[in-house]
Amino acid sequence: MEANKIIIKPLLSEKSYADIAKKRYWFVVDKSATKTQIKSAVEEMFNVDVESVNTLITSKKPRKRQGRTTGYISAKKKAVVTLKKDSKPIAFFESLS
Repeated sequence: MEANKIIIKPLLSEKSYADIAKKRYWFVVDKSATKTQIKSAVEEMFNVDVESVNTLITSKKPRKRQGRTTGYISAKKKAVVTLKKDSKPIAFFESLS
C-alpha cells in the first residue's frame, strides 16, 4: 500500500497539540493498515525516525437527529506516532505550535 493512502490526514485536537512538544504526532490512518506499514509511511513521507506506533479504532456513534434524518459518525483508525529523541520534528506540526 502506498504511503499517501495509509495516512489519510493529521489529527488536530487539544490533546494532539500538547503532544507535539513530546514529538508525538496523531494521524487518521486507513483501517487496514498495520503498525509497521504506518511506521514506514511516516518515515517515507516526513523523512524522520519513528520510535513507536500506537493505534486505536473508534467505533461508529449515533449522530444527533437533524429533522427526520438520523445518522452515524463513521468509525476511524487513529495512530499515535512517537519519534526518536535524536530525530528532527515534523515541519508541518512545528508551524502549528
